[in-house]
Amino acid sequence: MKKREIPVVSIVGRSNTGKTTLIEKMIGELVGRGYRVATIKHNLHGFDIDHPGKDSWRHREAGARMTVLASPKKMALIKDVERDYTIDEIRDRYVDDADIILVEGYKENDFPKIEVFRSTLGVELLSRKEGNLLAVASDRTLDIDVPCLDINDARAIVDLVEERCLKRR
Repeated sequence: MKKREIPVVSIVGRSNTGKTTLIEKMIGELVGRGYRVATIKHNLHGFDIDHPGKDSWRHREAGARMTVLASPKKMALIKDVERDYTIDEIRDRYVDDADIILVEGYKENDFPKIEVFRSTLGVELLSRKEGNLLAVASDRTLDIDVPCLDINDARAIVDLVEERCLKRR
């Protein structure tokens, strides 16, 4: 499958709404249906997987712009970048062998979105149907112009994703 053909579904929402928990449940449901799932987690504040004193850290401290950690079962790429890559760029450069990509953290993008909403936060939705909002996963029913699904019903959420985005590849 060409990388450009890999569908992307973006899970968006405010902090502490349960985006990561929902993605975990969706991954389990999708994998159970035979799909190969990739994820992209965006972090505006940066992150570090190198640890001082470890070989990969030492390579980077010595000036390597890119380090690949490889083992028989896993591989990680640590690369200096000049700017924040778009979802398209990450998908096209790095994602392969996947049937779907679930994205967490890019609130502004053109891909189909599922917004995670918690009524206890007392705020408005971030997304609109015009912004490619596919559905809302919420702890209560909302009167909106897209499907509002139970945040705990990963099966129903994946049913919608499968119908609208995967079409049983």
